[in-house]
Amino acid sequence: MIYLASRSPRRRELLGQVGIKFELLLFREGPRQDPDTDERVHPGEQPEDYVRRVALAKASAAWHRVLMRRGMRRMPVLAADTTVALAGEILAKPADRADAERMLRLLSGTRHRVLTAVAVGQEQRFEVAVSESLVTFATLDDARIHSYVNSGEPYDKAGGYAIQGRAAAFVERLEGSYSGVMGLPLYETANLLRLFGVTVP
Repeated sequence: MIYLASRSPRRRELLGQVGIKFELLLFREGPRQDPDTDERVHPGEQPEDYVRRVALAKASAAWHRVLMRRGMRRMPVLAADTTVALAGEILAKPADRADAERMLRLLSGTRHRVLTAVAVGQEQRFEVAVSESLVTFATLDDARIHSYVNSGEPYDKAGGYAIQGRAAAFVERLEGSYSGVMGLPLYETANLLRLFGVTVP
């Protein structure tokens, strides 16, 4: 059993898919004010460094919550962060409709990187792994972009799209981890959990 520090239904689904039992350990609603869980991109920060930093910060903050709550079992905590990178630009979650449309236009007809970092922590030990995949999009005209944004799916998604949803129709080619693009690379996750004594089928 582990704690999952994520609101993502996709990450819950993926853990369940491989038989990993978990309890949710959630942050309060709303923007995080704690600088340790700051998800803003730092000046000059590379995509790999960004996802590592944010995933580790989430895991650290989650473990701190375990310590602060009396009676909580000291099980490993798991956190993750996903970003999309194109030509050096980090495309995190779109701020609004215009930002979602901008991201989709940038990704149209390109091959871009999707990076997901997974962090697991318990007591004084924290480990992190990064999965990188390459996704090639078809060329998207404005009508397809508008229709997709109107579906509401791009919001709260790195790069403004969900490969497991309607945006699957945009993907010409995927090189790497499908589960990693969804938000939790299962191969890396399983390997990390084994380091903490978690039985993974």
